[in-house]
Amino acid sequence: MTASSRVPHRLAGRLVVGLSASLAAMLAFAAAQWSMQPKESKLTFVGEQAGAQFEGGFDKFTADIRFDPADLAASRFDVKIDTASVNTQDGERDDTIKSADLFDVKRFPTAHYVADKFTSKGGNKYSATGKLTLRNVTKDVPIEFTFENKDGGAWLKGAAKIKRLDFGVGQGEWKDTSTVGNDVQVRFALRLKGAS
Repeated sequence: MTASSRVPHRLAGRLVVGLSASLAAMLAFAAAQWSMQPKESKLTFVGEQAGAQFEGGFDKFTADIRFDPADLAASRFDVKIDTASVNTQDGERDDTIKSADLFDVKRFPTAHYVADKFTSKGGNKYSATGKLTLRNVTKDVPIEFTFENKDGGAWLKGAAKIKRLDFGVGQGEWKDTSTVGNDVQVRFALRLKGAS
């Protein structure tokens, strides 16, 4: 075999190695990709109004979840929330929350949360640092969560705390925290299945 005839073989070898590495990367990505099951998943929050707690949630949201406990560096959460789908089981309160002074859903129909920095807390407990965009304001919001993988699926459950005024949720009279508390606790329970 001449030197010139060995060149194509070397190129072919490199091509095979490159394709194998790409395939391995794709398989690793696929293994960490999860599909949220909307009917079984919940995104809720707890606020305070007139000194009493109330609970609400969002009927419409999507969650693109890429999470692998063995590869936290490649993990990522991307959650989009339809702010007009807020539901506190009180129509009058829901209309107020959707109004220009609070969520202003006509101008800002979507809230967006992205997390890509994860830390293991031991066992099935984790924390993440992400950015929440609400009313066109973006702030860091850390979350604490658990990830339980079983029966071909997984549960992702956790919570975060935010201050509504940090995002401008409360204009005019709604800036008064004696009427509506500034602290809001967000809770999530996402049922996941491996993406096909």
